[in-house]
Amino acid sequence: MQARKQGNTQGIDVSHWQGPIDWHKVAATGISFAFIKATQNSIDKRFLENVKGAKAAGLLVGAYHYIDDSVTNVDQAKAAAQVFYTAIQAAGGIKVLDLPPVMDYESNKSNLNKVVITLVAKTFLEEIYRLTGVKPMVYTYPSFISNFSGLNHYPLWIARYSATQIPVDASGWSRWTFWQYSDGSAGGLLPNGTRKVDGINGPVDLNEFDGTLEELKQRFMSQSSGKDDYTVAGNLQRDINVVSTWATNDWIEAKANGYLDGKRPGAPITREETAIVVNKLRRNLLQLISGNSAQIDQLYQRLLEIEKGDQ
Repeated sequence: MQARKQGNTQGIDVSHWQGPIDWHKVAATGISFAFIKATQNSIDKRFLENVKGAKAAGLLVGAYHYIDDSVTNVDQAKAAAQVFYTAIQAAGGIKVLDLPPVMDYESNKSNLNKVVITLVAKTFLEEIYRLTGVKPMVYTYPSFISNFSGLNHYPLWIARYSATQIPVDASGWSRWTFWQYSDGSAGGLLPNGTRKVDGINGPVDLNEFDGTLEELKQRFMSQSSGKDDYTVAGNLQRDINVVSTWATNDWIEAKANGYLDGKRPGAPITREETAIVVNKLRRNLLQLISGNSAQIDQLYQRLLEIEKGDQ
């Protein structure tokens, strides 16, 4: 995989273990983003206050879920994704987050084989993707990544605590999107030559994005990625072929009533498509008012006069 690069933007990841955080001091240290632990078996007790504080300090914010060793099958993986989604909703919904939701999978105390580990991971990732409409990211260690197969289409956040050794290619990944290069005690250093982040008592994990702050914003906050993705509420990339959970019922009704063709529910709507929908609505409304389809043309002409201001 690639090495760290001068100019890459810096971030941290935190949980309740860091205790109270002065996020404005964190930002003043030169930290631009933060991944915040949301859930494991339940919501992290500082998740909501950390999201609020980091946002208020101007940091880009993401959330992660730690896959507990008790999660050993598909049903439990889906339940874990629901716990994560519920916490995201409690924080204000996916629109509050600036960075993709993360699956943190790094432990195998249940001695699962690689096939089951991959199935658990795949199920969790697909479920959180379905619930949020946002493509999630995988966090793991070099010692664990070989358990995965066929997941390299998801962005990778790799943990490798070293000032000199770069993460090696593994399980189909040849680049990292984020690199956790220090746990705050060992590994690489911040650009200022230390591992100290003001506003936090004690060590904290240090991370680097593969690009500048502007490139980070462009990747996850731009209007278009050039692929079948675009942003949700101006923040996160999403799959345009997946219906957002909050819009499912309205989408089904719009399709059933013939206003939309049923394809690419998350795609931006063009002016031409808007014109088709608006005109269909106008004609349906006129027919409803008239109660007689024979009168539609007469009412349509009258509506045109009204819209032009010729009353």
